[in-house]
Amino acid sequence: MATSVISTPLSLPTKSHLQSQPQTLITLLKPTISFSNFTPKTPSITLHSHKLQPVFAMAIEKETPENEAPPTFLREDSTDSVRGRFERMIREVQDKVCEAIEAADGGGKFKEDVWSRPGGGGGISRVLQEGDVWEKAGVNVSVVYGVMPPDAYRAAKADGGANKPGPIPFFAAGISSVLHPKNPFAPTLHFNYRYFETDAPKGCQHNQSSIPVLPNSSCEPEKANQRIDSPGAPRQWWFGGGTDFTPAYIFEEDVKHFHQVQKDACDKFDPSFYPRFKKWCDDYFYIKHRGERRGLGGIFFDDLNDYDQEMLLSFATECANSVIPAYVPIIEKRKDTPFNDKHKAWQQLRRGRYVEFNLVYDRGTTFGLKTGGRIESILVSLPLTCRWEYDHKPEEGSEEWKLLDACINPKEWLSM
Repeated sequence: MATSVISTPLSLPTKSHLQSQPQTLITLLKPTISFSNFTPKTPSITLHSHKLQPVFAMAIEKETPENEAPPTFLREDSTDSVRGRFERMIREVQDKVCEAIEAADGGGKFKEDVWSRPGGGGGISRVLQEGDVWEKAGVNVSVVYGVMPPDAYRAAKADGGANKPGPIPFFAAGISSVLHPKNPFAPTLHFNYRYFETDAPKGCQHNQSSIPVLPNSSCEPEKANQRIDSPGAPRQWWFGGGTDFTPAYIFEEDVKHFHQVQKDACDKFDPSFYPRFKKWCDDYFYIKHRGERRGLGGIFFDDLNDYDQEMLLSFATECANSVIPAYVPIIEKRKDTPFNDKHKAWQQLRRGRYVEFNLVYDRGTTFGLKTGGRIESILVSLPLTCRWEYDHKPEEGSEEWKLLDACINPKEWLSM
């Protein structure tokens, strides 16, 4: 939740909470969407290649398929660095989540695609489709680095990038997942955790001296925010991510359980994190043209670099490891709940909202599309089926209405 290098699945948020920074440009989750029988035929669209030429000319290089994943995607021997430890963490989480999803499904297996980038790094995409429990489940990791073109840098910035820097050396790593169950009483889950660095294109100033910076620079990350580099491209590092919950029907005990696990993870590091990141999540996953949220929230943060780097690495690790205990017990409880056509149709309508948010507002998706990324990776977050009904309004007081009301008016679930 993504282009070859720079496609972050699901979340490069525009936010007012913190000063905007360039986002994690990661090739992570997302495949093509196929519509259910409920969905009207969409008109075909012809794209004029001459209009797209300037954008794709600056796109990140395409992935190269590989037969198997290497022990590390890093070139240098840096397994003890923040880069190396973050890569190890996301690959371990990918394995654990995929094992838990397959166990809960009882029959489906993930298909794995491994790819590399000529410019540096690569990724592992895993998708389980049409299982017993999951309609589509994707869990992707990427570790990419090299030089990003100016258009990609500007597309990644929340403000559009007022400055126009030259090519920017960068490093980006992340894990992204979207899990869409078949049963309308079982919730969809999205999580994404990432780490990002940029270097100055021509050098960095440190202690009044100029130090050359290469794509795999050894400039100390903890000094990143003290550097003043070329306009629009300061040497920086930051963490981002979150886990959010999107049910079609509300079971209050499930929502409270999910939010409590998020709060417990946050409270181990700072008691201000959960309320701050919970609000951030509600604000980010907002469908402006509908006046409602995509789901019932969770936590979301980005551009975090104003804390100790080791602490934030531990925090991201704790959050990523909290996905299974937050989500799998709910799936086990709801995956076999009997449902009818009305329940399924409502689930399809809510998935339509999911599609609207991801294609219209999600900065990771729009960034990947603008920079010529791998479409299967960019759109993996979308559900296999969804629905749009003309002027649909649930009956006031119904279970469907209660879900919609909670999406319009976010609640403090742990205070209820």
